[in-house]
Amino acid sequence: MTHPKTRIDGRKHNELRPVVMTIDYVDYPEGSVLIEMGKTRVLCNVSLQKKVPAWLAGKGRGWLTAEYAMLPRATHTRTPRETKGLKGRTQEIRRLIGRSLRMALDLEVLGERMITVDCDVIQADGGTRTASITGAYVALVLALRGLINSGELPETVLKSPVAAVSIGIVNSEPYLDLCYEEDSQVDVDFNVVMDGEGRFIEVQGTAEGAPFDRKTLDKLLDMARDGIQELLNIQRTVLDN
Repeated sequence: MTHPKTRIDGRKHNELRPVVMTIDYVDYPEGSVLIEMGKTRVLCNVSLQKKVPAWLAGKGRGWLTAEYAMLPRATHTRTPRETKGLKGRTQEIRRLIGRSLRMALDLEVLGERMITVDCDVIQADGGTRTASITGAYVALVLALRGLINSGELPETVLKSPVAAVSIGIVNSEPYLDLCYEEDSQVDVDFNVVMDGEGRFIEVQGTAEGAPFDRKTLDKLLDMARDGIQELLNIQRTVLDN
């Protein structure tokens, strides 16, 4: 494959959109981050409670669950609020975020505590689920830092950083971190979640326009790995500062 020098928004084929994370964006949650990836903006809030769901009571381990929603004017035209039950897409993204972030935690060390992650899309321009995971991990660390610093939890409650990115094939070219216009033209579409040790947590992929071969899959996963490594470095810088 040959790679064009620039894309719709001027990026190279393997270039992330500009990433900005604003910590403590909301005062009240134990952890709060506004993540911006290009024009996609997601508010990630993490709440801690010293209780667990009834099915976990008395078992000495904690739990993390996630909720995801898109504000009505996060998109080009207004999308009605999901007041009569969640759409399948929303449920699937909630489960993805929860599964991904649980991999960052030692739930046994967490003890009987409940973590709720709320990811609310303020503006959508592609990659909202992957931005949610990447930003929510930082909010999760911020939420747990107080308990770690006070000695209530050991640092080992946090196992490994987690980040995610989208990749795809557009007009026969592999692209990293698709914006909405690219995503709407995609032939092959992937969302990849990895940890800080380069291990896969989840790979969601489908041929939307044409089937793909193993060589293409390997190229896409390599591109995702490199993009996620860059996101992990950004997370580390934000948390260190």
